[in-house]
Amino acid sequence: MDDILKQLQSKKEKIDIHKSLTSELLKNLEEWFRIELTYTSNAIEGNTLTKQETALIVEKGITVEGKSLTEHQEAINHAQAFDYIKTLVVKKREELSQGDVLDIHRIILNKTDDVNKGKYRTVVVRLKGSETILPNALKVPMLMEEFITQLQTDLSNPIKVAMDAHFKLVSIHPFIDGNGRTARLLMNLLLMQTGYPPAIIRKEDRSAYINSLEKGQTKGNLEDYYSLILKAIDRSLDVYLEAIEPEKESMKENISEKRFYTTGEVAKLLQVDPESVRRYVRRGDLRAVKLGGKFIRIDKADLDTFIEDSKK
Repeated sequence: MDDILKQLQSKKEKIDIHKSLTSELLKNLEEWFRIELTYTSNAIEGNTLTKQETALIVEKGITVEGKSLTEHQEAINHAQAFDYIKTLVVKKREELSQGDVLDIHRIILNKTDDVNKGKYRTVVVRLKGSETILPNALKVPMLMEEFITQLQTDLSNPIKVAMDAHFKLVSIHPFIDGNGRTARLLMNLLLMQTGYPPAIIRKEDRSAYINSLEKGQTKGNLEDYYSLILKAIDRSLDVYLEAIEPEKESMKENISEKRFYTTGEVAKLLQVDPESVRRYVRRGDLRAVKLGGKFIRIDKADLDTFIEDSKK
């Protein structure tokens, strides 16, 4: 793991050099991560909103036909919870408290479970289809006190601290619902406090993610879990690097290596003219993001979704 951590540190240092990033670029990146994290984190928990539907709800306040009120509220809640953890980034890790974790959870369950939001569970819970045995509810307050104390004093690599905090929190499973979303947000808060971008666990990695957690909880083997999270952090660092130096990105000859495509590249891939691509974007069929200045980009994942939807 040490070699990977050094590679991630090296990428972060390249980003640190560009501390003079324009406020516009930073805002665009934050907005991209806000939607991406909201969509993926909720999708892992079974929310059926697409990324585009999530963006419409969060950014435009539009109601999506055929989707439940709960799914709408989950999107709103997660985006607001991400906004909240950004306010905690200025805190030192040793200043984080149980109250901060409870506040994140309170926002996550707002208007979907007002009875249990921001409260530790008092009943037995089990994970469907899992052999993991969760702690007795009576032990949760003590376990959470120990968890925060260890979090405040851990001297490990900051990335490992963040990964371990996520794993330990979901393993304590202190809440009736919202444990995964709260744990992922806490992990990302810890990453952001040390200058790393948030880690996005993709929807397509859901099974691998859940299996890696269970393997850690039942067999004490965290190798798969660490590998999955480290790859997620690496992808997020690449998003920043591609936004910072788009001209270098455009020089890549192999289009399959790219994370973001230009309008012309999408037109070539779809075998249509560039104006057709712009029309797809204007209609909301294909989502585009502005990564600063004049550089409009289309995420490869969004393009893949568009292609799959076109086949239906």
